[in-house]
Amino acid sequence: MKNILLLILILTCSFELASAGTLVLEGKYQNQNLYVINGTMDNGVGFCTYQVSINGEISTDEVNSSSFEIDFTQFNIKPGTPVVVRIEHKDDCSPKVINPEVLQPRATFEVVSINLDRNGILNWSTKNEMGSLPFIIEQYRWHKWVEVGEVTGKGNMDKNSYSFKVLMHAGENKFRVKQVGYGDISKKSSSITITSSVSEPSYMLSKDTKSIMFSSETLYEVYDAYGKVLKRGYGKNLNVSNLEKGNYYLCYDNIITEFKKKGNPFFQ
Repeated sequence: MKNILLLILILTCSFELASAGTLVLEGKYQNQNLYVINGTMDNGVGFCTYQVSINGEISTDEVNSSSFEIDFTQFNIKPGTPVVVRIEHKDDCSPKVINPEVLQPRATFEVVSINLDRNGILNWSTKNEMGSLPFIIEQYRWHKWVEVGEVTGKGNMDKNSYSFKVLMHAGENKFRVKQVGYGDISKKSSSITITSSVSEPSYMLSKDTKSIMFSSETLYEVYDAYGKVLKRGYGKNLNVSNLEKGNYYLCYDNIITEFKKKGNPFFQ
């Protein structure tokens, strides 16, 4: 009789383990808790979730209800800490986390310092990064902010230091850094301004209008009449032989001008 009861107990436990499911969420703690809608079993008896763990430690949250909160503060987790949340549930039902995005990185950095040295190196330090996001370096050119580089953020709450080599144009230069976090919400630093001694380059359009030559290397962009970017790059020579006949806008250094392309590129 005892053997039969033991066999029944083993089979029951095996069935429960085999029928269990796990919902796993990973990210970084952003100072916000998770909220879970907890379903009931198909027979209407008992709730779906039976255990929650954070980074391998069992949570003391009460899960025997139609909804519950996963509270990170019980583990004294610091903002920005990587977390793995495991929600163990019965196989014939599934809990639903209604705000999983709170574990996704957001742009929370604060700039401690930002400066540009004599070698054209942009240096900045930050604190309160709650997730690793790329820093986008922007320069103000052609009446707009232009992306000129990218550096991977370290994502630490403590002080982080970064540097990036920038290219100066003639006259006043303005730079800033920004991050774009979850939901495309961005955060930008204040801009830093410095006057460059770089000489303003000139340009010349070839007689056949197939190429543009600059007097020194420069960033450039070419737009059509509708504002569509057709060419973008850096150097002293710009090949425009494949552009159709018409008028175009040329942006280089910190100058915006126009040029006219002659002929059809397929019959020249």
